[in-house]
This record gives sequence, structure tokens and C-alpha cells, in this order.
Amino acid sequence: MKIVSWNINSVRLRIEQVIKFLEEQQPDALCLQELKCPDEHFPHEAFEAAGYVHRHNHGMKSYNGVAILSRLPFAEVDIKHFCGKEDRRHCMVAFENGVELHNFYIPAGGDEPDVTINEKFAHKLSFLDEMTAWWAERRVANPDRKAILVGDFNIAPSENDVWSHKQLLKVVSHTPIEVEKLEAFRKSGDFVDSVREIVEEPEKLFSWWSYRSRDWRASNKGRRLDHVWMTPNMAGTVRTASVYDLARDWEKPSDHAPVVVEFNI
Repeated sequence: MKIVSWNINSVRLRIEQVIKFLEEQQPDALCLQELKCPDEHFPHEAFEAAGYVHRHNHGMKSYNGVAILSRLPFAEVDIKHFCGKEDRRHCMVAFENGVELHNFYIPAGGDEPDVTINEKFAHKLSFLDEMTAWWAERRVANPDRKAILVGDFNIAPSENDVWSHKQLLKVVSHTPIEVEKLEAFRKSGDFVDSVREIVEEPEKLFSWWSYRSRDWRASNKGRRLDHVWMTPNMAGTVRTASVYDLARDWEKPSDHAPVVVEFNI
């Protein structure tokens, strides 16, 4: 089962790129974040024509939004709202084999890593806290649950997930408090980082490069903000894992590249 996570930064603007990727890579399921598209304008026809006839999209105009597109049927679909906001940051499907696939778009957090002056950063930390409590409850309810959690987490947790650990310690996405809260969420499910199962540390690995870098590949000042995690009962099922950074070279690309993981399930 080949699963991809990709912050597309406007699905309608980059629909041709998405279809090109689907044709080349043929994933079983594609999880998109930052759709910037209300549900009534979602490009269903293009995905239908590409063979992705099972779709669960949860979008809004101009901001946020998540979707799961699949060649495999869904046995169940759901969404979860956090922090009292209906801002389209999560959707879930369960496949007929019993595996859940959760797609998250964790808030970016703004520019200043200070909750007293930056409401966006406070929202991000609260979002992570609620995710942690929510999953802890789900785990108690069903300790044998098999799940894959993917998405733009907007946090690069390891010093090998950023181009410069020292220079980014005070930059939102790699601050100690964000890393601490993401680790608390990871521990709530004992999740396994499926990509690092294959691309082991200390190898550097990034999935996001700023638009500000004219030659992003030469400077390579990236961060690994996009993740694919799995519950511990799925450990050992990962066949391959990689970042498809060729997509970052396409015309008018997203600043994120797809993360591709193949599972034996």
C-alpha cells in the first residue's frame, strides 16, 4: 500500500501537477493539505478521470483544507475539529483492511514563538495538546487500532530535520516547545516515524524549502515538516520511504514536496 502526503498549497492552482504525480507514482492513497478550496469547487472530475474514485475532502475558501484521494474503497470516513475551530485541519478514512488513515494540517504558528504576543503560536500549541489528549483517549478505547497518521505537521523535530539546528532553535517550526509537544503527541500513541525507519538519522532529510531561495536545491536550506507516522503494531511493514523532491523543481511548485511511503499491509 503506497501512501503519499503532500501540502499542495492550492489544489486547483496545481491540479495539473497533482495529476502528473499520480500518473507517474500511482499511489494507492494521496493525502493533500492546504487545499485552499471549498468543497463545492473541489476538482472531483480530474481525480475521477485519474482513477481516484474514492475521495474524502474537507476544505474551505482561501485557507487550510485536507483531502484523501484513493483507489481503494473506504469503510468509514470522519473528521475532527480542534480548539473549537472548524478550520478544516483533519480528515480520516478507514479502509476495508481495518487500517485508519488520518490526514492532518497542524497550524503553522506565525512568526514569533511567543504565546503572549502571537495568537497563532498559542493556537498551534493548544492544537498539539488537544491532539495528544484525543489520541490518548482513542488508544484506551481501542489499543489494537492500526493507523497511519500523515500530514504537514509544521514541525521539524530532529536536528537532522533542519538545515541548521543552531540557527533555527528560535524559529517557529523547530523551537524546543514545539518539538516537546510533538513528542508528547507521538508518545500518546507510541507512533513510529515510518520515514526514519528507512532514511535513518543522522542523514539529513527535508520536505520543505522556502520560496525565498532562488536556487533552493543549491542552498538546500530545508526542513522536514511533513510526516508519515504509524501505530507500533505496524512496525516492520515499511518497504520504502522517500521525499519526491523532483516536484519542487516543477513550474510554480508548492514549497512542500510529496512524502512517499510504501507499506506491506
